Amino acid sequence: MSTIKKETTKQPVISYSKEDFVSDQQVRWCPGCGDYAILSTTQRTLAKFPIPKENHVFISGIGCSSRFPYYMNTYGFHTIHGRAPTIASGLRCINPDLNIWVITGDGDGLSIGGNHLIHCMRRNMNLNILLVNNQIYGLTKGQYSPTSQPGKVTKTSPEGSIDYPINALCVAIASEATFIARTLDTAPSHMSTILEKAMNHKGVSFVEIYQNCIIFNDKTFGPVTGRETRDERMLYLEHDKPLIFGKEKEKAIRLKGLHPEIVNINEVDSSELLIHNEKDTEPNYAYFLTQMEYPEMPVPFGVFRDIDKPTYDEMLNEQVQGAIKKKGVGDLKDLIYGKDTWEVK
Repeated sequence: MSTIKKETTKQPVISYSKEDFVSDQQVRWCPGCGDYAILSTTQRTLAKFPIPKENHVFISGIGCSSRFPYYMNTYGFHTIHGRAPTIASGLRCINPDLNIWVITGDGDGLSIGGNHLIHCMRRNMNLNILLVNNQIYGLTKGQYSPTSQPGKVTKTSPEGSIDYPINALCVAIASEATFIARTLDTAPSHMSTILEKAMNHKGVSFVEIYQNCIIFNDKTFGPVTGRETRDERMLYLEHDKPLIFGKEKEKAIRLKGLHPEIVNINEVDSSELLIHNEKDTEPNYAYFLTQMEYPEMPVPFGVFRDIDKPTYDEMLNEQVQGAIKKKGVGDLKDLIYGKDTWEVK
């Protein structure tokens, strides 16, 4: 249960545990689904913040991950396919005190909801978007999704998918999202760190989470994130530090013209190594990182971009308050029956 501690200033400090964010609903995901780890990590992360539970809102569309609001002991909406960013944007504009999360998937967010997702990010709405990516449609039983790899055999691509997959982080960068990150379901500590940073960011936070669908796309990320391969194929980003990876941390990335190149740290001068800069206001570097893919390059995880920019909801509120100060509160009846109306007889 939550407790309230008293400070000498008599200001109450709210203290939560993970259990405070667990709802009374039975979690209905397949045994072994990566969504369990994402849910548990989110609950544990929220407990670290002294924010009243009633100020958290989880909004989802349609899909396996979109069941999230039922399992969070907070307010929430299970909305329409692909439209969660739109509903979250409206809520953000009318209530600046809420901590709003959008839970979506690679199908919900990047297919039918792609347009809504793009505009939510380009407006820099002050909310957090978690895109759970398992490269498949799981809820509807295994059709290929916008992020499925070429050649993927599914119920809707029996001869193998011929689609070019969408890179979710590229969409976020093209939309000028101000916080962009990637994490994975099997690294709860790393995921929690990313979620904390997303919560602390003022503006839109877009986090892609690699998630394993044990039934319809098991081990799709295994070649990169598997226990025996991850040291050589995963690269954890740290601000202001070189891009280093490898079992012995002996490998790094340097630029050769406009292209990344893997080098041995012991064979090059440290000045040649590429230094990670998540604060770069230009999108070029962050986009460059998204192009690092297996098998040619290690796959980056962590914060790709974290910059400051005015938020849409903040500017909207300032605009509204300015109009009220200049013109007065106004009258709804006058607005409805104003000069832009007419009668049909």
